[in-house]
Amino acid sequence: MIGRELKLLAGNANRPLAKEISAALGIELCQATVGRFSDGEVRVKIDETVRGADVFVIQPTCPPVNDNLMELLIMIDALRRASARTVVAVIPYYGYGRQDRKHIGRVPISARLVANLIETAGADRVLTMELHVGQIQGFFNIPVDNLRTDPVFADYITRTEEDLSDMIVVSPDVGGMGRSRRLAEQLRLPLAVLEKRRNSDGTGIRQIRAIGEVSGKRVILIDDIVSTGETLVHAAQALLDHGAVEVSACCTHGVFAQDAIRTLKDSPLKKVVVTNTISHAQAEKEDFVEYIPVGEHLAKTIRRIFENKSVSHLFPLH
Repeated sequence: MIGRELKLLAGNANRPLAKEISAALGIELCQATVGRFSDGEVRVKIDETVRGADVFVIQPTCPPVNDNLMELLIMIDALRRASARTVVAVIPYYGYGRQDRKHIGRVPISARLVANLIETAGADRVLTMELHVGQIQGFFNIPVDNLRTDPVFADYITRTEEDLSDMIVVSPDVGGMGRSRRLAEQLRLPLAVLEKRRNSDGTGIRQIRAIGEVSGKRVILIDDIVSTGETLVHAAQALLDHGAVEVSACCTHGVFAQDAIRTLKDSPLKKVVVTNTISHAQAEKEDFVEYIPVGEHLAKTIRRIFENKSVSHLFPLH
C-alpha cells in the first residue's frame, strides 16, 4: 500500500502564517502560482503533482475578504481537478462570520452562504480558529474543527504577568461570556461582564454598566475580533469610569479596519494583544499591539487531522 502524503498549499492572504505552519511541520509549501489575470480574475496553477495527497489549503478570508475568499475557492477547485485525495480548508479567520443570522428583515445569512461555497468548491473538512459564534459549524455538512484561543491567551498572560492577584477578566458583552469564562477559569481569576443599553432607536450606546466588581483591578478584556476598535474603546472607558486601574484587550483576530489603529492608539487601552491569524502591516509596527503566533498550534492540529487522531484531545473543550 502506498503511504499517504501531506501537502500544504497557501494563498496570498497570510503568507507569513503559512510559512510558520510549514516550518513547524517540516514540510515545504507546494509550488503554485496564485495571482491575477490582466482583468483582475484570480489565476491559480499548481506547479507540482498533488494526486492522491491530503492537501491543507491555508487561507484566512480576511480583508480584502472577497479576493481572499475567491482565491480559497479556486485553489480548492484546482486541487479537486488535480485528483487530490482530500482537501482541508485551513481558514484561521472566517470572513463573513458576523453575518450569522437575520437580526432584521430582508438581510442575508452570509456565513451560511460562504459555508455552501466552500463545500461546493470541494472541501472535505474545515479547520478554523475562534468562530464568531460556534453555531456556524452547523452551517457545514462536512467536519469543522473550531480551535479555541483561550489556552493561547492563558499561556501568554501567565508568561508575561508575575502577579495576577489584582486582575479580572471582562467580557465586553453577554454574547462573549463563554470565551471569557473559559479564560477566567484557566487563570483562576474573577469574571465580570459589561451590559450595554442602546438608544430607543437602536443606534448608539446610551449606557454601559459593569456587572461585577472591577474597582481597583487590572482588566483583561476578551473578544474574538477587533475591527474598528470602537467596542473596545467604549468598554475600556466604561471600566475606568467604574474604578478599574488599567485595561488591556486580548482579541483573537486583528482585523484593524478603517482608522482602528489611530482609534486604539488614542484610547485609554494599555495594549491590544492579538494572534497572527491575520497579517496587518501597519498594526505590526505599533508598540501597543502585541502578536501571539499560532502557527505551531495550527500545525499540531493539521498533523493530528492527517493522522486521524483526536483534535479535541489536543485542544480540549470544557
